[in-house]
Amino acid sequence: MTQGRVSRLWHRITGRTQLERLAALEATVGKFGRAQREDLAAQQAQVARITQELAGKAEERAVRRLERRLDDIQASLVQQDRDYGTALERAGRLDEQGVDSRRFARRIEQMQRHNRPIVIGPWTGEVGFELLYWVPFVRWVVTTYGIAPERVVVVSRGGVRSWYEGLGHRYEEMFGHVSTDEFRGATETAKKQRQVGAFDAEVLDRVSRALRLERPALLHPGMMYRLLMPFWKDIATAARVDAFTRHTRLTAPPDPVEDGLPKEYVAARFYFSDCFPDTAENRALVASTLDAVSRHLPVVVLSTPFAVDDHRDAPADHGRVVRVDRQLTPERNLAVQSAVIARARSFVGTYGGYSYLAPYLGVPSVALFSHRTFKAQHLHLADAVFSRLGGPTLTPLDAASLPSVSLMLGGLLAGRS
Repeated sequence: MTQGRVSRLWHRITGRTQLERLAALEATVGKFGRAQREDLAAQQAQVARITQELAGKAEERAVRRLERRLDDIQASLVQQDRDYGTALERAGRLDEQGVDSRRFARRIEQMQRHNRPIVIGPWTGEVGFELLYWVPFVRWVVTTYGIAPERVVVVSRGGVRSWYEGLGHRYEEMFGHVSTDEFRGATETAKKQRQVGAFDAEVLDRVSRALRLERPALLHPGMMYRLLMPFWKDIATAARVDAFTRHTRLTAPPDPVEDGLPKEYVAARFYFSDCFPDTAENRALVASTLDAVSRHLPVVVLSTPFAVDDHRDAPADHGRVVRVDRQLTPERNLAVQSAVIARARSFVGTYGGYSYLAPYLGVPSVALFSHRTFKAQHLHLADAVFSRLGGPTLTPLDAASLPSVSLMLGGLLAGRS
C-alpha cells in the first residue's frame, strides 16, 4: 500500500472518529440543553406560581388595608357625628342659658317701670345656699340694676338682717308670721325653691297684709335657681355663678348675747346630717374634738333647743363648754349664732352652712364629715370666693383622715419642742 493510500485511509478513519465524537458531543449538549430548558421551564413555572401567590397575598393585604381604612373612616364619621351632636346640644344649652338671662333681665326691667315695693324672698332654704348663692345674687341684682333700697323688703328667717346689710330698707322676720311647726312641715320635703310654692305664697300674703304692701313685685329664689342651675348640673362653669353674684364679707351683727362670753373661745356647731350621720363613731368624734379643743380655749356651743329642719344637734356636753341655748329663739337664732361666731377665735363643726358662715365673718373654719355626700362644686366655689375675699377659709376634714392628721401634728409639735 502506497503512502498516499495510507494517508487517505488515515484521514477517513480520523475524520469518521471526529464526526462520531462531534455527534456524541452534540448529543450530550442536546441532552444538557434539554435538561437546562426543562429546569428553566420548571423554574419559570415556579416563579410564575410564586408571583401569582405574592400577587394574591398583596391583593389580600391591600383588601385588608382598604377594609381597615373604611373602618377608620366609618369610626371617624361616627365620632364627627357625635361631636356635631354634642356641639349642637352645647349650643342649645348655651342658647337656653342666654334665653334665661334675657328673660330675667326683662323681669327686672319690668320691676323698674313702677315704684311698687319689691319683696325679696321669702328664703326658706339651707343656710349654706343662702350665704353662697342667694345673698350674693340679691346683692348683684340690687347693685347692677340700681334698685332703690327703700323699695326692698327682705324676707328670711332667724334674724339674718345683717346678712343683707345695705340691700333693703326693711327686713321682715318670717317667724313673726309663721310658726316653727308650719315652717318645718312646709320645707322638710321641698328644700329647693325652684318655683313659688304654696308656702311661699302664704308667707308673701301674710307679710303683704301685715306691712300693707300694695301689689308688691317678687324677686323669688326660683329666679336664681333658673339662672344658676347649669352650674349645679355641671353644664356651666363657675363663671356662670360669677356673672350673677357679688360676694362680700358679712357685717357682724350687733351683739345680741345677753350672758357674758369668754374673752377668747372657739365656736362649735355639730349636728347630724347626710355627710355626718348619727353613728357611735361620729358621736365619739364630737366628744373627743370638744374635749381636745377645750383644753386650750373654752368652747361656745351653738346647739339650738328647737328644730326647724331635719338636722339634729349632736350631744355637746364635753370639756369646758359654754352654752347659749336661752338666747336661741327661732326669731333670732341665726343672729345670735352669727354674733358668737364673729367674735370667736375659730369655728369647728359639721360641714355645712354654719362652716361657710364663719369665713364670711372673717373667722377660720374647720368642718368635719364622714361621708362625701355633698357636691364638690359648692366647696370649690366657696374656696375660690374666700380666697378672693382675702381672709380665713374653710378647711374640710374627712373623719377617716383625722388619726393621720393628729399623728402628723403630734410629730410637728414634738419637733418644735
